[in-house]
Amino acid sequence: MSNPIAIPKVGFVSLGCPKATVDSEHILTRLRAEGYLISGSYQDSDLVIVNTCGFIDSAVEESLDAIGEALAENGKVIVTGCLGAKGDVVRQAHPRVLAVTGPHATDEVMAVVHQHLPKPHDPYSDLVPAQGIRLTPKHYAYVKISEGCNHRCTFCIIPSLRGDLVSRPVGEVMQEAQNLVNAGVKELLVISQDTSAYGVDVKYRTGFWGGRPLRTRMTELAAALGELGVWVRLHYVYPYPHVDEVIPLMAQGIILPYLDIPFQHANQRILKLMKRPGSSDNVLARIKQWREICPELTLRSTFIVGFPGETEEEFGELLDFLKEAQLDRVGAFAYSPVEGAAANELPDHVPPEVQQERLARLMLLQEEISAERLKRKVGKTLTVLVDEVDEEGAIARSSADAPEIDGLVYIENGQQLNVGDFVEVKITDSDEHDLWAEIA
Repeated sequence: MSNPIAIPKVGFVSLGCPKATVDSEHILTRLRAEGYLISGSYQDSDLVIVNTCGFIDSAVEESLDAIGEALAENGKVIVTGCLGAKGDVVRQAHPRVLAVTGPHATDEVMAVVHQHLPKPHDPYSDLVPAQGIRLTPKHYAYVKISEGCNHRCTFCIIPSLRGDLVSRPVGEVMQEAQNLVNAGVKELLVISQDTSAYGVDVKYRTGFWGGRPLRTRMTELAAALGELGVWVRLHYVYPYPHVDEVIPLMAQGIILPYLDIPFQHANQRILKLMKRPGSSDNVLARIKQWREICPELTLRSTFIVGFPGETEEEFGELLDFLKEAQLDRVGAFAYSPVEGAAANELPDHVPPEVQQERLARLMLLQEEISAERLKRKVGKTLTVLVDEVDEEGAIARSSADAPEIDGLVYIENGQQLNVGDFVEVKITDSDEHDLWAEIA
């Protein structure tokens, strides 16, 4: 008997944000489609691909450590992702890597794989499911609708890593979403660097889906995704005027009443230094208007404290904005200089201890606001999506909770539920972040 031909195996390490996760999924899908096996260990792999993050210093360090570990354990390493776009950082730290590519570079990565590990002769031996290979649980998935960004925020280097905005064809996005729903996905999380700018680069060109015309634009895309019969959640939405158009879709239950808008600050001077669009006065009026149209709306945002030049008075303005806006979910970060960001050149950097003290004050205020807003849900009945089940009950999320960043709903009598179930629950208790419930 002749020896069976060994099928080449590729190891994979995926770091960074949901956008990087989608890049990893595309590469894994291609690898499997071409008949490569994906290995879970360095020793068992013929080579290893590391998808890196390069956004802040700690992420750069984590990525370089992961590359070093893969080199030590395996020796044959291909590097892709945002760190690859930062010039020679990878090569200087790890000259032995086989190749370095930037983000969303599936073709380049595959070309290097083919060079060092020729593809198997029978790509039909392992066919890939229509939804591709996913790193998320079976019941939710990220759908990336564009690459890059047209903004030039002074604290950010994404455009230099990922380039200007490039929108995916609307029919392609819808086909991917349909494949995911057919495979059992119950929640689609729409992501990009700037979701509300979707289609601006192609002048909102009309594409086609299901035999009918569909504009390459956030409102029309959201409405079409809403027809697929699953939860649709919008992330990273800049507050352009046309964002007002998606609020009625939320009020009608077509998409989730959830908006993730990174406001970053409330003071006009600081926003100008950050090169952020929008004015905070206008924002408060619009939030009020949105809530009138859709009272169930959950607003999530992120803020930077201690930006270069931020005075105590300007920070106070941010706290006043939070008291007024009553946002449901808030993430905040002390400003951290990112190599290559324009903000590094600004004068009057805020001392780290002042930054940390401001961050603590902001988070304390937001915890009070969050606790107060969650308390209002006690006694109400909500639809939730089950993420985990064990002998103690089930852990789920409501429409107000995006996976991994927002709160959870603990269902104390949910032992019989299944992951991916939609279930009606009655809220019995709350704290600063989470809710407790029983099956209604």
